[in-house]
Amino acid sequence: MVETPIRLLIAASGTGGHVFPAIALAEHLRDYQIEWLGVPNRLETQLVPKQYRLNTIGVEGFQQGFGISSLRVLGKLIGSILEVRKLLRQGNFQGVFTTGGYIAGPAVIAARSLGLPVILHEANALPGKVTRFLGPWCSAVAVGFEVASEHLPRVKTIYTSTPVRSQFLSEEIEASLDLPIPKDVPVIVVFGGSQGAVAINKLVRQSANAWFDAGAWVVHLTGDNDPEAETLKHPQYISLPFYDNMAALLRRANLAITRSGAGSLTEMAVCGTPAILIPYPFAAEDHQTYNAKVFTSVGAASLFKQSELTVQVLQSQVLKLLQHPEELRKMREAAKAIAVPDSAEKLAKLVREVVEM
Repeated sequence: MVETPIRLLIAASGTGGHVFPAIALAEHLRDYQIEWLGVPNRLETQLVPKQYRLNTIGVEGFQQGFGISSLRVLGKLIGSILEVRKLLRQGNFQGVFTTGGYIAGPAVIAARSLGLPVILHEANALPGKVTRFLGPWCSAVAVGFEVASEHLPRVKTIYTSTPVRSQFLSEEIEASLDLPIPKDVPVIVVFGGSQGAVAINKLVRQSANAWFDAGAWVVHLTGDNDPEAETLKHPQYISLPFYDNMAALLRRANLAITRSGAGSLTEMAVCGTPAILIPYPFAAEDHQTYNAKVFTSVGAASLFKQSELTVQVLQSQVLKLLQHPEELRKMREAAKAIAVPDSAEKLAKLVREVVEM
């Protein structure tokens, strides 16, 4: 008699930081039948592989304060919980995995109301409000940074780090870099996470000529919301909205200038990429600064507030690092030291233990 595969619903939506770790986990649960829960018009509609059926619901997050809009959001939340309950029952799912965010609300509540186990993964050093509120309801909460456990006193947490996609773990991936960069030049990669970062883009364009004079090449991933993305032209400057082969680019880079989203930081740690971190100043509860401090505390990165960072400071900081390759080597080793390359396996093991118990 053939055993029926375990059916798991993955609720991961919004940014690459939520979606990519869930995809990495799914790659290690190939014997499971997996479906996805997302939101229309969000990144998951582009990123979730075709082998996973994508179900969407119209939930959204609560804004500050309480008013008419809050009642509308509450109504959507209740409707979404009912939709997910129906999906879980009709699909005979045996468990739910979520990476947090506002899609976790209906996913966790619907699953627990049906007696189904839920595993929640929190990637940030400062857990989000959803995780702090729903964590006690979950069967298990995995954390991406050990320090996150200090902010979840009522929750039993398991440190797994945050999974990265398999290509980030390949030592040979750098050979697949298809950008016209000479072999022996220093490379600076600039990116703002899956959402881009216009403020960083502007600083970099104003600073870059000094780096070109020092022999560096700059690969600048501007995102698709920067109206000035094409304004800088130079033989040592490559500007793209996005680049798919980030694993190869991060391994090739001598230095990254970026935000400090948990997913990007984890990828840089695995690749051993030294970084200058500029946390997104409007991130909920300033959680990107908490993430960045995990890296600065071990010497893997430098941290600058966007409000205090000038062209002169950024220019000189980068030049200083380029002129001291030994310092970059120490930063690279520090980043690798806090990486957990088998995070996806650890998280998959936890999912199996919870769902199959």
